[in-house]
Amino acid sequence: MSGEVLERLRALLREEGGLIATLIDPADGTDQASEDELVSSPARVAAEGPRTEGRREEYELLVEAVYEGYLLHYGCPRVVRAPEADVGLLAGDRLYAIGLARLVALGDTIAVAELADTIMLSALAQGAGEQALADAVWAAGARAVGWGSSPAHRRAKGLVFARAPQALEAMRTSALRPSASP
Repeated sequence: MSGEVLERLRALLREEGGLIATLIDPADGTDQASEDELVSSPARVAAEGPRTEGRREEYELLVEAVYEGYLLHYGCPRVVRAPEADVGLLAGDRLYAIGLARLVALGDTIAVAELADTIMLSALAQGAGEQALADAVWAAGARAVGWGSSPAHRRAKGLVFARAPQALEAMRTSALRPSASP
């Protein structure tokens, strides 16, 4: 698992066809994401967990699709380039749907719920102008997809939702600890 996941995402979007396929940033063999970013990416973290055993490449691809959707909404996407903000939002929503649909096809409703929470909580953090919290939400959410949730992670999600001042530290702690329940 490496930068090749971005090329696999490009191939998946080409297969999808339609508008999303026309927005693919042509790769020239070098991705804008650095190797360090890919090593610590949410997709990589999720794919390395015990819950993804035997399906690591699929989990990496689907989490990468959801994360690319998030980046289209709030950051710097690596695969899709939208000429206008409205098109970027629609493309981001489509990527969320692609990733979540693939997860549903795997029958992993626990991970669907974790990614849905991650999307919602990172949006709340972004809306409050708290980039560090949004990053921590993604790190902890990816950990929960790969390792399962824990009481500490559920508490951290509640703190983010309540906009509590200790939410950032709770999310960071949750992201570091492998969760207990598969």
